[in-house]
Amino acid sequence: MNRFLVPSSALMWGLQIAFLSPSLALILSTLYGASTAEIGWVLAIYNASGFVASLVVPAWADRRQDYLGPMLLSGALTALLVVLLALVTALPLATIVLVVVGGPAGVGISLLWSHLRHAGARPAQIVNTRAIVSVAWVAGPPLATLIIGWFGPRAILLAIGIVALANIATTMLLLRSHRAALASDTPPTPAPAEDDVSLGRAGVVLVTAAFVLLQATNATGMSFLAVYVPQTMGVDVVWAGIALGVAAGLEVPALMLVARLTTQYSSLGLILTSCLAGIAYYLGVAVVTGPVLLIALQVLNAWCFAGIGGVGLTLFQQMIRRPGLSTGLYMNTRRVGAILSGPLIALGGATALGQRATFLACAVLTLVGLLIIAAAGRRSRREEEAVAPAG
Repeated sequence: MNRFLVPSSALMWGLQIAFLSPSLALILSTLYGASTAEIGWVLAIYNASGFVASLVVPAWADRRQDYLGPMLLSGALTALLVVLLALVTALPLATIVLVVVGGPAGVGISLLWSHLRHAGARPAQIVNTRAIVSVAWVAGPPLATLIIGWFGPRAILLAIGIVALANIATTMLLLRSHRAALASDTPPTPAPAEDDVSLGRAGVVLVTAAFVLLQATNATGMSFLAVYVPQTMGVDVVWAGIALGVAAGLEVPALMLVARLTTQYSSLGLILTSCLAGIAYYLGVAVVTGPVLLIALQVLNAWCFAGIGGVGLTLFQQMIRRPGLSTGLYMNTRRVGAILSGPLIALGGATALGQRATFLACAVLTLVGLLIIAAAGRRSRREEEAVAPAG
């Protein structure tokens, strides 16, 4: 794998998502006159399309043993998406475009992770590449906001289109490099079998359920903090932005550190440490009353994300030998978790504890996820011990 092409591709796909995701609601509102309720429905339908595409397209790539071709198609569909969104004028047509074109266009980053695994990348390489996507998320949303503020909402479509062209270019170069490697005397070798985590079908189901819970708590903590800080902590909302910015900035070194640790420790063990950090973070946020401690707690938040967002990706690839299916399944735990974050946020107004109950519930669900993953780890060790005598 080319040393510079893969990071460049990860950066471009990360920028595409970081530009589109925070801007889509505003695009629907300003360009098509969508109401708040209509925005909610369109985003729900669009995310459902993305859910299906994240399973269907990578599974199709698995059958063909080719991930770069579909990835190139995702880049082309993204370019088509922005052209169509710029041309249509009615919300129903925009919704159709998002469902038919936008869903498949959004799986490019999943296909990149799948290609890396198929080409023999080790967990440390994949987590380091994941850190580059976090870099894009640090810069992307503020840059998108500036573009919209200076030039209007249509300008962000142009920016996304430019990024899509860059994705097409980097993917074509990756294709050429991959074909040259296949034609050489030393083609890429698949990931070694010792990287696999043997859990069985029941174990995979349990870990998937645990990750849905962990993704739900992560999404809740990120989206609810801007409400929690002024209304419950009683400090200016700017501290919520600072806290989230610090967490985003710490994600990159946390991912790079955990990538190095994957060469020494198991993925399941590292994720357990992230769960412990998450429990401590949510409990801390539930009791702090000032911004200084809130900022300090972001170290725990960053480590929690490094396990869920970095090692979690490689764990799914180790559990399921099909790179496309495993990566698509992992990406969809985030989507389902985001849906579950709604009831968690609503809990803040339904109990005597108020909004603090939301973060306490996040701590409890993270503990449940920890227990499930710990049980899966014991199952994995039993599987290894059962195979060892036979070997």
